[in-house]
Amino acid sequence: MATTVNRPVTHAGVRKAERNPVDHVWAIARIAIGWVFLWAFLDKTFGWGFATPAAKAWINGGSPTTGFLKGTGEHALGVGTRIAAGAGTAMLLLMWAAELPLTTNPFLDEHIVYAIVLIGLALAGAGT
Repeated sequence: MATTVNRPVTHAGVRKAERNPVDHVWAIARIAIGWVFLWAFLDKTFGWGFATPAAKAWINGGSPTTGFLKGTGEHALGVGTRIAAGAGTAMLLLMWAAELPLTTNPFLDEHIVYAIVLIGLALAGAGT
């Protein structure tokens, strides 16, 4: 005799994904990494004075990333979590390499840590 298993469904009839604590940690990591990228974009756009002075802001005709990105080449824009994680990892590794030699740590800095988190998100199937 077959056993019937009742599973929670959404209003569209699609089964809800079962959640565990690690899913919440990965969700927080995704939001945190997104905030780091968003904040850098906003500071460079408006020159709020954290990493970018107002005179070098994009909105004021400046180019805050000219020196930093000089010689790093084109960056890919991803659509979807895995593609975005790959593009973000590549960008972070280029940013890490552009700062060599590191002044605060001989090897590991936040760029490598963020890249590891992005790789983890991609491999964990985040966004599915």
